[in-house]
Amino acid sequence: MTEIIQRKLNDSAFVRWTALILIALTMFFGYMFVDMMSPLQSMIEAQRGWTPDVFGMYGSSEFIFNVFGFLILAGIILDKMGIRFTGVLSASLMFIGASIKYYGVSDAFIGSGIETWLNSWWVSFPGSAKLASLGFMIFGCGMEMAGITVSKTIAKWFEGKEMALAMGLEMAIARVGVFAVFTISPWLANMAPATVVRPVAFCTLLLLIGLLTYVVLYVHGPQAGQTAGTRRQRQQQLGRGVPRQRPRQNIRQQGLLDRRHALRALLLGDLPFQRFATNMLESNLGVSAQTAADIFRWFPMGAAAITPLLGSYLDHKGKGATMLIFGAILMTVCHLIFAFVLPAYPSTLIAYGAIIILGISFSLVPAALWPSVPKIMETRYLGSAYSLIFWIQNIGLCLFPAVIGYALKFSNPGHIDGTAYNYTLPMVIFASCGVVAMLLGIWLKAEDRRKHYGLELPNIKK
Repeated sequence: MTEIIQRKLNDSAFVRWTALILIALTMFFGYMFVDMMSPLQSMIEAQRGWTPDVFGMYGSSEFIFNVFGFLILAGIILDKMGIRFTGVLSASLMFIGASIKYYGVSDAFIGSGIETWLNSWWVSFPGSAKLASLGFMIFGCGMEMAGITVSKTIAKWFEGKEMALAMGLEMAIARVGVFAVFTISPWLANMAPATVVRPVAFCTLLLLIGLLTYVVLYVHGPQAGQTAGTRRQRQQQLGRGVPRQRPRQNIRQQGLLDRRHALRALLLGDLPFQRFATNMLESNLGVSAQTAADIFRWFPMGAAAITPLLGSYLDHKGKGATMLIFGAILMTVCHLIFAFVLPAYPSTLIAYGAIIILGISFSLVPAALWPSVPKIMETRYLGSAYSLIFWIQNIGLCLFPAVIGYALKFSNPGHIDGTAYNYTLPMVIFASCGVVAMLLGIWLKAEDRRKHYGLELPNIKK
């Protein structure tokens, strides 16, 4: 009797690329919400009294729950409960957190009993910032959980195929969300009457749409991987003595968190720059917040344009560790330009050039980082592995907005509302991160050469 062998669902290019587009759409909305307040630093200071240190603490709040253990729990939930359940849970947390943040900055909150109580303690931190930060914390839990879920989903659907290209395209689509929000957020906020509430409401609605998208994909959509027929075939092959490939390392063999992944995650610690970029350009170029946001919105476009190309190159040629080093060098140079060249020569042309190059440097890191994890970890441990990497990254993302906010306040004593801030010290801090990242990248490449981890090898198996 002839045995009918079913194809893997992910062998269908249409199915796996459709799934990619759907999950990328939700991340697109998430990235919009993350940076929705970034172009509005001046307005939120004027309307709600958020000074730079308050704004920095608010930026750090997104990652607090993750740093104190939620991300580790998220990885365990992902590995135990699966992609579908974790996807819907993460999108739900994003929407719930966004709704709380919306209420915190809304006019309905002003003068309420909740505001009175929140203003009664830690008086230097406005009640609106406290509640918005709580919502941002919950949103951050969902956002990072969604990140590791997306990474594991792509790793499963594209194993042995165009994995780096898929991860690059997902990241590119998500980062276009940054371009969109730096365009839309100031425009919505400046509509009469000018208010920071309108962009928050808009992005919260988008997250509701994203939640519905996850429900459609992970509740009603197909599961990546083998069908029952394919599993039976695999089991029969193993029973006939077909040799198995040497298994990849598991979590215990990795020592729970491999130092390579922790250090590469640190290379992403420059992301908080987006929180302060608009006000930095506003101060150095002497332009309005709207104009500064229009300039900075091109930052993710450099990344969006080149990330898929880098992913395709990694799939076919490799050189992941080399890309990490090159990205760190570009990152350092760009921040030094923002620290010293732009204040001395306030040219929009220089600003555009540095921003686009910085976007390219940001694309080099994730394009090289995420596809290398499945080379080392078993599929069943990918959720935990990605969560540990994201956890290390979140420590930097949590600390840096607060550090930069206090550095900005420290380097601008006696600052008067409406005058430009001096951003030299914050930009030097960011540039120093790039130097450290470059040194770590060189060390990682040397480790790969000695121990043959495969970081420089292509992803597509021939």
